[in-house]
Amino acid sequence: MKKNIAVYAGTFDPVTCGHIDIIERASRLYDHLYVTIFTNPNKQTMFTLDERIELLKEVTSQFDNVTIDSSEDLAVEYASKVGASVLVRGLRATMDFEYELQLASSNQYLDDSIDMVFLMTRPSHSFISSSTVKEIVSHHHSVAGLVPEVVEEALKKKINQL
Repeated sequence: MKKNIAVYAGTFDPVTCGHIDIIERASRLYDHLYVTIFTNPNKQTMFTLDERIELLKEVTSQFDNVTIDSSEDLAVEYASKVGASVLVRGLRATMDFEYELQLASSNQYLDDSIDMVFLMTRPSHSFISSSTVKEIVSHHHSVAGLVPEVVEEALKKKINQL
């Protein structure tokens, strides 16, 4: 029997409750979900790759069909390597749609055997972005409810080191 495998790609810097929502829902839809940190040369990250991997492992430990990984490949190349037929993407608002449509078209051009599946973020998470979370924390405000507690603690620690 063929396994239904998906990849949820992102930088996860840091992982937010919106990400966790997508991970939880995608893990119910697929036999196995790879949550994979991809290198984005256009983004400067606050957390190292190892720190992001550890945070993701900690906040997804309750999902027995989720694997945390990282890759420097293109997402469609990585998906093909792990036998995934789907790339999962979260959509927060209409502003995400144009970017995601362009990304989906590029991915289809590269490998039309990999489908894109979009999950709408729950309304309570629709305004959360990693960038917003980092901005709020940098001004010494709480982000409780926007990120898991362990992530908030890691953010506070990181801000104090900077």
